[in-house]
Amino acid sequence: MALAPHYTSALSQKSFNMTGKLKLDNVDRQILSDLQSDGRMTNVDLAKRAGISAPPCLRRVRVLEDASIIRGYHADLDAEALGYSVNVFAFVGLTSQAESDLQDFEDMVSAWPQVRECHMLMGETDFLLKIVAHDWDDFQKFLTSRLTPAPNVSHVKTALAIRSAKNMPGVPIDGIEG
Repeated sequence: MALAPHYTSALSQKSFNMTGKLKLDNVDRQILSDLQSDGRMTNVDLAKRAGISAPPCLRRVRVLEDASIIRGYHADLDAEALGYSVNVFAFVGLTSQAESDLQDFEDMVSAWPQVRECHMLMGETDFLLKIVAHDWDDFQKFLTSRLTPAPNVSHVKTALAIRSAKNMPGVPIDGIEG
């Protein structure tokens, strides 16, 4: 990744740990925590919360972005308000686990907008998919016309989510080491 010259110097001033990961200090962790809670926070407010002035705060944010620690900013949408009332988790087994076949499956489900998450697992199941649908019929149509007949899919087991008690994106910032 090519970095802008004014950010390269900021990134080179940061130190890296033995695994090559950017070392984060308390200010960095505060910035990450605040942005994870409210990605629309202004730089001025972010700087105040972090206890630094706005220009170095913005430089730190850019370094965190350039290091791909901050990968993007997203709106948290209400699926139900947008007509997606069904959440299903699908446990998918594949016929072949050759790397090229695993990659082909990942590429295929990445193109399906109903699949919101795709995780490769270790164990009996090869993949766990989180799928959204407008209603049960919409999901059944997706299941029978897309997922089940897909190349290399040997079996699919599904579990309908009745309700969600916790849906917290990101990671716990408190547990991040410097």
